[in-house]
Amino acid sequence: MTSRSLWMDIDVAPDSRPLDADQRCDVVVIGSGIAGLSTAHELAKHNLSVIVVDRGRICSGMTARTTAHLSPLCDDFVGEMKKLRGLGLTKGFYQSQAEAIARIEEIQKTEGIDCDFRRLDGYLFQGPRQSAEKIDEELDAARSIGMPVDRLVGVSLEGCADRQTLRYPDQAAFHPLRYLAGVARVCANKGTKFFSESAVQEVVEDGGGVKVKTSRAVITANAAVIATNSPIVDRYALHTKMAPYRTYAMAFSIPAGALPDALYWDTEDPYHYVRLQPGSRGKDYVIVGGEDHKTGEADDAEKRFSRLEDWARELIPTLQNITHRWSGQVLETIDYAGFIGRNPGSKHVYVATGDSGQGMTHGVASALINADLITHGKSTWAAVYAPDRKPVAAIGNYLRENATALKNFAEYVTPGEIASLDELQAGQGAILRQGLKKIAAYREPSGALQLYSAACTHVGCQLHFNSFEHTWDCPCHGSIFDVDGQPLNAPAISPLQAADESTPEAKERTRSFEHS
Repeated sequence: MTSRSLWMDIDVAPDSRPLDADQRCDVVVIGSGIAGLSTAHELAKHNLSVIVVDRGRICSGMTARTTAHLSPLCDDFVGEMKKLRGLGLTKGFYQSQAEAIARIEEIQKTEGIDCDFRRLDGYLFQGPRQSAEKIDEELDAARSIGMPVDRLVGVSLEGCADRQTLRYPDQAAFHPLRYLAGVARVCANKGTKFFSESAVQEVVEDGGGVKVKTSRAVITANAAVIATNSPIVDRYALHTKMAPYRTYAMAFSIPAGALPDALYWDTEDPYHYVRLQPGSRGKDYVIVGGEDHKTGEADDAEKRFSRLEDWARELIPTLQNITHRWSGQVLETIDYAGFIGRNPGSKHVYVATGDSGQGMTHGVASALINADLITHGKSTWAAVYAPDRKPVAAIGNYLRENATALKNFAEYVTPGEIASLDELQAGQGAILRQGLKKIAAYREPSGALQLYSAACTHVGCQLHFNSFEHTWDCPCHGSIFDVDGQPLNAPAISPLQAADESTPEAKERTRSFEHS
């Protein structure tokens, strides 16, 4: 991926290495974001031997692309969750997310992790095109689950003095990769092994445990936790109950003290959100995010960044230069809570997925829940996140999100985006029809062509080019591939199939392009 977040200068686990020999442990954790590393930490605390394995560098996936708001509120509004899941489960969701923040606070304090953790207020404020009705609904919903909340008029942003606002005390923020570097250090001191650049090809339940297979070795364990953002052990059971969305974020420099340190988000749809990150030498950073859309259904990042910048500068006139721009992917579940616990149909495989825009707190909550299930066979919040749940009240969301797959498969009978490779400029990707097949074609800056099947290797949905990240994205379930066909994000495990036209004609077109 070509964009760079504010956090990416941190090497989380410098002692990791590729897996090149068979291993044995109590629990193998697949995926090394906040869910995976937090799970390893909780299990190591129980004196279990743990191996963490990742297809890329440790903590180089979606956790490195967060904006790192720490809030126990449902990202899709408490009132909406309460309508779908009822008072009891909504209250359980709030309590578990609050406990996740408390766990981060405890770990960074106990282990002496310097990660800029601090408690602060969060402000939900009325959007300019929205009525105050959503504020009224959220006030009632928050109070019904026992969450502290105050109603105010105005918030410390330009032109918002008369906006209806809710203040939620005791929210939090931190530097996610500095925190996880500390967690990884603690895990390593307890014997946890980290294997990077080691793609898992298969997870097989074998008698009383599991075998996790990579191209070069096998890890044998009593249990496996799949913490790969989107799970790699399921084709339909979980993926039909959640949908991938692309979200955008950017960081601005700002004079220290120019913006009160808090979390801010509005009631727009899609909503915008703001937080402050401490800097140095009299400068801080303001992180602004939003402009979400379903993965693969838009390729207009520059317009979205432009709208984000306009929105941010209008509300915060003291913003200075843009320092970072990035995008990430969130998995929205049909009833707003993640899927955490034993994988449906499995005995020894556990999952952590469906962050629903709250990857940091979901990741830590998943660690607490799965560690309890593995060590004690039960968890206080298991019912809130049960992967096998079938939320009947969310059938409308289910049908709407799964319409994406039907629409996508229909694209296989439509024309390509280009009629000839000659139309493809350097740094561009597009879909080319080749007989009955479609080809994902990308031209390198050098003029060389990368030609692969446009079918995602998960369930065959057609990929769409992401010109900002220079990746091929799957609209159905969120797989992401590099332009060389290698998978970057689950659920896909296998690389894209090389196109049949691998060349004399393609090579000739490449030579012609280079000499033009």
